[in-house]
Amino acid sequence: MAEVTKKYSNGEVTVVWKPDQCIHSKLCWTSLASVFDPRKRPWVTIDGADSNTIMAQVDKCPSGALSYYFNEKPKEHKDVDVDTIVEVMKNGPLLVYGNITVKDKEGNETKKNRVTALCRCGASANKPYCDGTHVKIGFKDE
Repeated sequence: MAEVTKKYSNGEVTVVWKPDQCIHSKLCWTSLASVFDPRKRPWVTIDGADSNTIMAQVDKCPSGALSYYFNEKPKEHKDVDVDTIVEVMKNGPLLVYGNITVKDKEGNETKKNRVTALCRCGASANKPYCDGTHVKIGFKDE
C-alpha cells in the first residue's frame, strides 16, 4: 500500500503531512487551531498563521508526521552550533577550527572537524592540506 503524503503551501513554506506516521498527540491543533483543525477538510489551513508560527508548531510534532520545507532558500542566515575560526600561522598554514567540508579539485568532498591545516604557501604535495613543505621552501609572510 502506498504511503499518503499531503502538502499545504502558502508560497513561502510548504507543510508536509504523512498521516501514516501520525500518533495523534494533538499538539498541532490544540496549540494552533487556526491552522490545524481535524474537523475541517482540508484539515490544514495554511493561511491561518504566519510561516514562523507554523514552523515553530510543526517542530513540536513528536512523530515527524508533520514537517516543512522552504519553497525558496531562506533569506536569513541561520547560526550554526559550532563557530568556525580561521587562524593564520606566522610563516605557515591556515588553521581552520570547527566543522568544515573541503572540496578537492575533482569535486570530492571530505568532512573535517576540530583543526584542519590548509596550505598557504602553494607548495604542498597534499593540497589543499598543509604537509609542512612551507618550512623546507622557507615560506615567509609578506
